[in-house]
Amino acid sequence: MENVKINSLEIENVKRIKAVKLEPSQSGLTIIGGNNNQGKTSVLDSIAWALGGNNFRPANATREGSVIPPNIHITLSNGLVVERKGKNSDLKVTDPTGGKAGQTLLNSFIEQLALDLPKFMNASDKEKADTLLRIIGVGEELYKLEDEEKRLYNERLVVGRVADQKDKFAKEQEFYEDAPSELVSASELIKKQQEILAKNGENQRKRDKVDLITSQQTIKAGKIAQIESQIATLTTALEEERAAKAELDKDLVIAQTDALSLVDESTEELERNIEQIEEINRKVRANLDKAKAEDDAKEEKSKYDALSAKIEEVRNAKTKLLENANLPLQGLSVDDGVLMYKGQPWENMSGSEQLIVSTAIVRKLNPQCGFVLMDKLEQMDMDTLKDFGNWLNNEGLQAIATRVSKGDECSIIIEDGYVVEQPSVSEAQAPSTNWKAGEF
Repeated sequence: MENVKINSLEIENVKRIKAVKLEPSQSGLTIIGGNNNQGKTSVLDSIAWALGGNNFRPANATREGSVIPPNIHITLSNGLVVERKGKNSDLKVTDPTGGKAGQTLLNSFIEQLALDLPKFMNASDKEKADTLLRIIGVGEELYKLEDEEKRLYNERLVVGRVADQKDKFAKEQEFYEDAPSELVSASELIKKQQEILAKNGENQRKRDKVDLITSQQTIKAGKIAQIESQIATLTTALEEERAAKAELDKDLVIAQTDALSLVDESTEELERNIEQIEEINRKVRANLDKAKAEDDAKEEKSKYDALSAKIEEVRNAKTKLLENANLPLQGLSVDDGVLMYKGQPWENMSGSEQLIVSTAIVRKLNPQCGFVLMDKLEQMDMDTLKDFGNWLNNEGLQAIATRVSKGDECSIIIEDGYVVEQPSVSEAQAPSTNWKAGEF
């Protein structure tokens, strides 16, 4: 079924209206102009009441001072004729095909928000976003992704703060380049000192042996001198002493060789280290603490980066979800529960963009409804009206609106409940004069 539009309407004695006839343009913007309190809004209220049911019935439907009850007659593009007239203003819907007609039939192709577009435009950001998500059927999945994104974001926020604190703490720690990489043990230093002292003592014993042998050699040399003076009588003794001396000479050479290769090791550094062990270990601990703090900071930074990657994955999933959805208007999206259009929230959209977004979403709620009603378009400048009207024409949509104005943008002008200026149907639909009835 093609979308349904309003072909014509006749209204009498409703609110401020005395008598108004209108054949709105089938596409584009039909503007009802005039000053305040002349009956412009009463036209929209009459249409809403006729098509939307008693929920839209005005509190004081009958025009003040009139003894004739309200009379509304609307012809729709699908051939239905909708009437409200008589004392009770009961609804009458006539189907030219003879089918059963009534409010239930009207509700099947009339969208309630199309009769009250400001209700959508004045809704909260979340309500607008929820309406869009309900239309395209991805609300539950998108909210799950947004909850996951918020959870990851909050977790990353905590990790980031910890990482910053640990990095700052690491940078504030002292570091000593001259300190060893591990803690120094006093017992190990003392053990090394004792080993060196023992080795040095052994070296001293060998030096003492050299001195002893040297002394013995001197004594033997004296004895040899004595023996030589008595050589005749002491030949045997001389030979024995010479043999003994020869042995001593050998021992002396060996002892001297050993003594020459000996090098005493100093214990000064060990003694100094033992005295400074607490200071050294303090520096070592400081260096170890700094290294641990730097490692902790790197670990938190790694967690932060991992969470950032997960957040990006969730955001990409959200984007893909909306890209694959059957959106009513290219450029629409929902970000963190807020309706967005071309990357801008509602408050940053231009007036024409707000009208376009609202109309596109409301149309999507019931694609069979081919029209919307709008009140108080005097808030829109001429460029905004023209942009919106052009979009309506391109989309084949019908909009009936009111505006406090008597300018050429108005299709009809109402004064005191009457139409005082109404171009003929042929004029309204002629391309050269389409400004009045639908140029926008």
